[in-house]
Amino acid sequence: MTQHRPSPRRPEPRGALANGRSGLLLATVAAGALLGPGGAWAQDGDLAARVARLEALVVEQQKRIEAQDALLAQRAAGTTPPAGIPASDVDGRWRVENGPALFADSDMNALRAGQAAPSQPPPGQAAPGQSASQLTANGQPLQTPAPAGAPPVEPPLLQARREQLAAIPEGVAVLTRPGRLTVDLSTEYTRSSANRLVFRGIEIVPGVQIGVIEANEADRDTGVATVAAKYGVNSRMEVELRAPYVWRNDTITTVQQRDEAVTRTIDLSGDGIGDVEGAIRYQINGGERGRPIFIAALRVKSDTGEGPFDIPRDEFGVARRLATGSGFWGVEPSVSFLYPSDPAVIYGSLSYFAHLPRDINRMEGDVLIGEVDPGDAIGMSIGFGFSLNPKFSFSLGYKHSYIRPTSSELNDLTEKSDSLQVGALQFGLSYLLSERFSLNGNFEFGVTEDAPDMRFVLRVPIIF
Repeated sequence: MTQHRPSPRRPEPRGALANGRSGLLLATVAAGALLGPGGAWAQDGDLAARVARLEALVVEQQKRIEAQDALLAQRAAGTTPPAGIPASDVDGRWRVENGPALFADSDMNALRAGQAAPSQPPPGQAAPGQSASQLTANGQPLQTPAPAGAPPVEPPLLQARREQLAAIPEGVAVLTRPGRLTVDLSTEYTRSSANRLVFRGIEIVPGVQIGVIEANEADRDTGVATVAAKYGVNSRMEVELRAPYVWRNDTITTVQQRDEAVTRTIDLSGDGIGDVEGAIRYQINGGERGRPIFIAALRVKSDTGEGPFDIPRDEFGVARRLATGSGFWGVEPSVSFLYPSDPAVIYGSLSYFAHLPRDINRMEGDVLIGEVDPGDAIGMSIGFGFSLNPKFSFSLGYKHSYIRPTSSELNDLTEKSDSLQVGALQFGLSYLLSERFSLNGNFEFGVTEDAPDMRFVLRVPIIF
């Protein structure tokens, strides 16, 4: 019987064992490094990727700088750029003009990020990353300093977009561009009403009255069509002339209650040329360093319209028609400000309207009317304009006027009227039809007892 012995095991080489153990150890370490949070290999990979991106960015910027240097050298020599270096290959934000270069923070950030230069915006609009404070009052970008020997550049006007200011109430908005003429066609409608109940008599006990009860209701409608012309004398000054045509209609109803009710209705109307006005406006500063822009103005109102003491009256002193003017000259100095705060423009104004007194020297029935001094008015306004897109904008604001009492000499006696408080909420809309035409609408709603109920103004400025 044959016995089979198991073959003896052949011993493995020591080098193979060492290599196997070393491979297992390295695999374990590698797995721990890859699977463990914040592994060193992952960190080294991120760092290497960042370094590679930074190196690529540095190389790209170096290429742009070299291309810019080559273009500057070619321009200095008066030759065209060499082949292989097109002018369009250089980012416009790196182009150097004569004098210090001006860069917006957003442009610098974009350059550092390696982004492409934005396209040139259309006139009157801010470029991407460019705030309203980097545009002039004429809607143009700020200009870099002029080359040596060139005529001085006019100081920048209002640093805000014109479309944001189009809906702002008239008299507060930006100045007319230098050398341009703007014809402003406008029409307005004002509606006001007043109700008054007067009891003349005595009250014996509550609810029992002996006397006359009189109720007055007055409805006043006024329409004005105006032609105005504005001319920009220079970058900081404009002049204006306004000629209005006024139409008025008043309906006054009086009800007296005695033994029976007695109702009397008076209808009066009048139309004709109003008070012609002239104004001059001057921009005080340029709004540098984010400061508000201040504009001073002086307005002069004439007495070309038919005044209340110029209209004919009956034997009882009742007017036969309505006046179309105030009958007095007036002067109004004012100051307004515009503060760009993207995406809006804040505005405000403060004014003082002074009427010049006039000696009437006229008999009305048995009353001799001497010198009349209409009350002066102190006015203020505040609000903001907001542009929804390059064509449409709106504004919201509030204005208030305090009118001092009117002083009148009647038969050598001086009488004074009550003071008035006139406040109104303002809402404006503007739509840009083309580069020369726009359509503006402004609403005012009275919030005080002495203010008109409603006023609406529709304007069509035409730029020549």
